[in-house]
Amino acid sequence: MADEEKFDAVVVGAGPAGTAAAITMAKAGLQVELLERGTKPGSKNVMGGILYHHDLEEIVGDIWKEAPLARPIIEERRWMMTPEAAIGFDYKNLRNRMKPHSYSVLRAPFDAWFAEQAEKAGAVVVPETVVDRLIVKNSRVVGVGTGRGDDVYAEVVIVCEGIGLGAGLLEKTVINGQPLRRKLRPNEVAMAVKEIMQLDPGLIEERFNCERGEGCSIECFGDSTMGMAGFMFIYTNKDTLSVGGGALLSQFNETLRSPNDLMEHFKNHSAVKPLLRGAETVEYLAHLIPEGGYRGIPKVYGPGYLVCGDAAMLSNPVHREGSNLAMESGRLAGETVIHAKEVDDFSERRLAEYKGRLDNSWIMADMRKYDGAVPLLEHNPQMLTKYPQVLDRALDEFFRVDGESKWGKQSIILKMLRKEGMFRMGWDTLKALWTMK
Repeated sequence: MADEEKFDAVVVGAGPAGTAAAITMAKAGLQVELLERGTKPGSKNVMGGILYHHDLEEIVGDIWKEAPLARPIIEERRWMMTPEAAIGFDYKNLRNRMKPHSYSVLRAPFDAWFAEQAEKAGAVVVPETVVDRLIVKNSRVVGVGTGRGDDVYAEVVIVCEGIGLGAGLLEKTVINGQPLRRKLRPNEVAMAVKEIMQLDPGLIEERFNCERGEGCSIECFGDSTMGMAGFMFIYTNKDTLSVGGGALLSQFNETLRSPNDLMEHFKNHSAVKPLLRGAETVEYLAHLIPEGGYRGIPKVYGPGYLVCGDAAMLSNPVHREGSNLAMESGRLAGETVIHAKEVDDFSERRLAEYKGRLDNSWIMADMRKYDGAVPLLEHNPQMLTKYPQVLDRALDEFFRVDGESKWGKQSIILKMLRKEGMFRMGWDTLKALWTMK
């Protein structure tokens, strides 16, 4: 391809990270091509379904209010589940009625709208284009090869393709004898599944105790994932529910369970089943989610390339955050390329600015803080099995009126906790949490 046909940047993947990068660069007048493997942006993209508007607003300004968001989340519920109980913590923030900060969202309409903003800013959006390789010349990424047989060249390639096990662009591309990302281990990846279930808006509001147009999220731990490290969820959309969740791929492999086993187990729990009654599944989705933590992050820049979003292993499962880390990392990558263009220097040393921007952002602060969260659950399975069951029994005793005095019940509960080793387990858990950065 002739030099005059070379783009300033080509972005692989029109999810939140890639589109954020494309919008940022196109607004500054750079020549940008955004490649998407689906028939349109959003057709192949999956996430749980909660989006925080703060980072979206930073990228598109006030027009974020025009985005096809579903319901503002007014109430957050967390359930620790056993086979016979759901122990809950609910937080209904009525201030969110005036100024909500999170919304339920479906990726198909949202990603298509987001990509439209990239086109309006001047980026060239090309769907139905599978990028099968990064083109390397003289130990530098100079473009991408596509399934169409076309090569696209650019000063910088921004990789936002999500993650794959051994088949991703970063794992397949070798520079100076080293792949751009090592092969991921099964305990660094979660297999997530999701069903979109059609339900009348009035029934949604009645069952989830929502005012008209408002939304609720329920996130469930413990028996909801059959004791595996992960969580399940229900998010209310306008006329559908997003129902799903996931667990570490390594634990699916160890237990020989399937994602469908997990979904059916969750949907048939006695606390969940009434919420889904009459809802019809209209779409089934599956997706790999990075769970490697801070130590799993690959090198995010190199000669001719940058890495954002899931491809960079940027995910915070503790706070169910992914799309906001993706958009922010895409914006920071875009700004890095803009600065490189301004000085006409696209060297690896110049692109290292992106790593510095990430390191000084809230993204890396959070990634460092929760680096040990997933291993903590992985190596302490009692936190999702034995702990909830003992707590369930203690609460059952506490609330039961059966002629026993309250002093007597207190003594029964304390003996139960001591016998089950809960004080020791509690101390061990506190020590484990304390070691988290």
